[in-house]
Amino acid sequence: MTSSDASIIGPDDPAPYSIINERGKASVLLAGDHVSNVIPKSLDNLGLDEATLQQHIAYDIGTRKLIYHLVEHLDAPAVLAGYSRLVVDLNRSLEDPSVMPEVSDDVVIPGNQNMSREHRNERIHCCYTPYRKAIDTMLHRCRENGVVPAFISIHSFTPQMAGFVRPWHAGILWDKDPRIPLPLMANLCAHPDGFNIGDNEPYSGKHPADYTIDHHAEAAGLPHVSIEIRQDLVDTEDGAERWATILHDALREILQDPELYQVWQSV
Repeated sequence: MTSSDASIIGPDDPAPYSIINERGKASVLLAGDHVSNVIPKSLDNLGLDEATLQQHIAYDIGTRKLIYHLVEHLDAPAVLAGYSRLVVDLNRSLEDPSVMPEVSDDVVIPGNQNMSREHRNERIHCCYTPYRKAIDTMLHRCRENGVVPAFISIHSFTPQMAGFVRPWHAGILWDKDPRIPLPLMANLCAHPDGFNIGDNEPYSGKHPADYTIDHHAEAAGLPHVSIEIRQDLVDTEDGAERWATILHDALREILQDPELYQVWQSV
């Protein structure tokens, strides 16, 4: 790392990623691209006030709590982002203009205006690449042990966007591989509480913005799914634990099927 690179993450800043329950026994890896709203001190909050950094544009509210509870239920490891999606969006390709958004949900991000190529590269080097490598390392460890792991990405969505009230309790995002998403949606829809479950709503797994799944799981044929939970359902510890239990119950039989852990060959 060059001295210029080192200026992005200082000695008092967190690491660009963390791994929890690293030696979990489940053949599953969880990922949290947007769990953090932290900005490196050197970036001076990107010119935003603290109230804005508590909003959904900075991170997926409730996902850190949800993942911690789900890790306990599944005994699975998880890789969690260390920094806000406003620093660099880990669920975007580097070619996507929104990877370092200048505007998010009509909020101008001052610190992302007119960035030099050198500064963009520093963010990529310090925040984006280490997270990608951490996921690759965890998946490679499974493959070295002869396991084709299941990959589950956890996100949350704001209850209202652009004036539209979103009716879904949760959304299941997927593209070609139905092995986890279809039975998961069926199980969640059969829940006695009568949940409204979005099939590729409010976002779509067929969209290139679902990059973490596309890059790490779909391209390798790993069984996978991206799960979105409405933020007001998981913004407390009780809510996060409740939905971790709901998801665990809905996933249990799916993940217990030994036939799941094979490379998907699409036709």
